[in-house]
Amino acid sequence: MRAETIEALRESQRLGFLGARPVEQAAEHAAAFATALGPLPDGARLIDLGSGGGLPGLVLADLLPRCSITLVDRRQKRTDFLQRAVRRLGHEHVEVREADVAVMARDVEAGVETAFDVVTARSFGPPEMTLRLARRLTHAGGTIVISEPPTGERWDQGFLQELGLDDERVGPVRVFHVKP
Repeated sequence: MRAETIEALRESQRLGFLGARPVEQAAEHAAAFATALGPLPDGARLIDLGSGGGLPGLVLADLLPRCSITLVDRRQKRTDFLQRAVRRLGHEHVEVREADVAVMARDVEAGVETAFDVVTARSFGPPEMTLRLARRLTHAGGTIVISEPPTGERWDQGFLQELGLDDERVGPVRVFHVKP
């Protein structure tokens, strides 16, 4: 990961968009999303929900330069920060959108917007709501990666079956595979 990305995350922390955890640790955690995904095909479409402070989105932008990445947050102050950071980092493969994820999910379901190959989320909202929205944004065969707490099992297998998902824990994240 580039030093410029770490500096952008430090700025995000100074602005109050990230917690007090050391930025290097937070970035390492964000890199686990890319590790869990493994190789992605060129042009894969990835959306990061609630990207506000840039985690994991800015780290993924560094690590997945051949993907088309959308960072979405509904707060203008945060999307303004992300747009500046994306420009400074030279990430031409990244789009920043100020939008409500629920509206985007409706647009995907209505065919107004194309479904994504990958959805990522860290500290987005309540687990079940996050996973439901992520599933609505992802096409069959796609992947969802959500940050997990250090211990405990929070996913009901009946709920995952209802959404058509298989899952596995990969380090600090949970990977959900959308059944074809």
